[in-house]
Amino acid sequence: MPHSYLRPAVLAALLSAGCFAAQAQQPVSYPLPSDADKQQMAQVLADTLYIQQHYTKTEYQIPMRDGVKLYTIVYAPNDADKVRYPIMLNRTPYAVGPYGAGKYKKSLGPSSTMMREGYIFAYQDVRGRYMSEGTFVDMRPEKDNPKGKNDIDEGTDTFDTIEWLVKKGPRNNGRVGQWGISYPGFYTATGLLSRHSALKASSPQAPIADWFWDDFHHNGAFFLPHAFNFLASFGLPRPAPTPTGNPGFKHGTPDGYDFFMKLGPLKNADARYYKGQVAFWNEMMAHPNYDEFWQARNLRPHLKNLNKQTAVLTVGGFNDAEDLFGALNIYKSIEQQNPGMQNGLVMGPWVHGGWARGTGELVGNVTYGESPSLYYQKEIEAPFFKAYLKDNKKPNVPEATVFEGGTNQWRTFDAWPPKQARERTMYFQADGKLGFEAPTASGSAEFDQYLSDPAHPVPSNEGMATGMTREYMTDDQRFASRRPDVLTYQTDVLTDDLTLAGPIEALLQVATTGTDADWVVKIIDVYPNDTPDNPRLNPAVKLGGYQQMVRSEVMRGRFRNSFSQPEAFVPNQVTAVPFTVQDLCHTFRKGHRLMVQVQSSWFPMVDRNPQTFVPNINEADEKDFQTATHRLYHSPQKASQLKVRVL
Repeated sequence: MPHSYLRPAVLAALLSAGCFAAQAQQPVSYPLPSDADKQQMAQVLADTLYIQQHYTKTEYQIPMRDGVKLYTIVYAPNDADKVRYPIMLNRTPYAVGPYGAGKYKKSLGPSSTMMREGYIFAYQDVRGRYMSEGTFVDMRPEKDNPKGKNDIDEGTDTFDTIEWLVKKGPRNNGRVGQWGISYPGFYTATGLLSRHSALKASSPQAPIADWFWDDFHHNGAFFLPHAFNFLASFGLPRPAPTPTGNPGFKHGTPDGYDFFMKLGPLKNADARYYKGQVAFWNEMMAHPNYDEFWQARNLRPHLKNLNKQTAVLTVGGFNDAEDLFGALNIYKSIEQQNPGMQNGLVMGPWVHGGWARGTGELVGNVTYGESPSLYYQKEIEAPFFKAYLKDNKKPNVPEATVFEGGTNQWRTFDAWPPKQARERTMYFQADGKLGFEAPTASGSAEFDQYLSDPAHPVPSNEGMATGMTREYMTDDQRFASRRPDVLTYQTDVLTDDLTLAGPIEALLQVATTGTDADWVVKIIDVYPNDTPDNPRLNPAVKLGGYQQMVRSEVMRGRFRNSFSQPEAFVPNQVTAVPFTVQDLCHTFRKGHRLMVQVQSSWFPMVDRNPQTFVPNINEADEKDFQTATHRLYHSPQKASQLKVRVL
């Protein structure tokens, strides 16, 4: 378990106990540990000892059909020669170490629960990463019908790995499960394309589905620090197999807003920092539109004709800043293209990978009740794998198990989005109002406007960070609502609970004096002014009037009609900009308000739109960055609106 993913209270205790290297940086202050936090501390310490006492580690070089060998470390229970255990496979580009005899992981498998139930755990460095041979390709394009020994993709590598492990690895019961989070979630999803008969259970978790929407882009808008920081280390070449990774990028300042403003246009990044060493960055810069480069890295069309004897459980987090799109759309693609297949979805309140790394009780300043992560591990994940890999029977698992924010409860549905949700339309209205009533001609202004200046973009968070913070999706938005370049609309105080479930379809009627623009929509839960503070949080965090971001999305306006063929805006012409705001499941409680903020910059999380249309937005020059006045219309004829699903 990488210690960067542990809750701060847990990490602090483990560091003080000497569990990790002393150089690990600690935040200045920690939330107070809950009982579940303390339980996790004890569990991590106990797991380390348990692995050393109950598992035998063996390292293999598994040959692929083209002769390339993939480095694989297998942990088998000590009694595997007597008891036939199933195999759990994890394929990753992030290193399977520690490497070498006598060096053991501090945790095995998806959870401590499963580690103690008895499985053979196999970890593999994917092709071209760390100790494996071959050439690495970012989100290697999949082939529907690979032929011949040299025609390989991640599906064939998974097939060859499973085939070898079942036949030549430790004695096993012939059943294999696969799981992985984030990039390993992508390899889990591509593992389904192996269609191997031994693969009985698969759980893609926060999987990358399509890199034009996951991680680095949202509706064509570029998520700058996430891409820049990730590729500055991960994107460097690896000339030969090695057990060590590349160092992280040093910004030289804690102020990411200042760092990326001084970077200037995107094209400065390579000349100033990468020096031609990060090939994938330059490929991204050369492909600003959804062209064949990105379409080849869209996994969704390939997820068809899968082995129906493989059960799938896709897992994601509603507060996942990286791969919320991937989890929702991998599930959706499998469901639509494989009728009759056992295909389930779990969506919790988690940050990226939070279901496996902490209790899930707290995201930023927002609490989600007692141990949603531990509940998932014990009541959903472990029974899923046990049923298909050990018991050989279908478990009683709902189609969709979803955590409802606001009320902090798990709900189950026979479909996602829920079939019983009613479609309703919320309208932007004059005087900063928001409601289910369509605007009427009442003499009020038919639009609101603001000046958007790329030289002074709206910050993406109130604090300092050089990267995309995991907590930004629950951050207090009061700092933004006070800016003149952010439009704010809200309902009256709610007299009843209002539950939204599923995606939101935004339709903005806008005009700009420029020829390009971004449009950011943020869905916000406004707490009552008398909301008591949480004693577990920093005393400076005041929850009275807190504006909790519940969901947010950005749309790069040039892609309003096509992501492959961008179009300029005609200055001052009212134009429809439709886009999807990703799924949520949240109850806005009685006494709260529902707020929507609209803005045109979100920096540094999203790169600045120059607001002057240029064919390749990634090659914009300083002179292209111009101020523009943007209007949002809310008249009867030009009604900006959000289509929501209400439970």
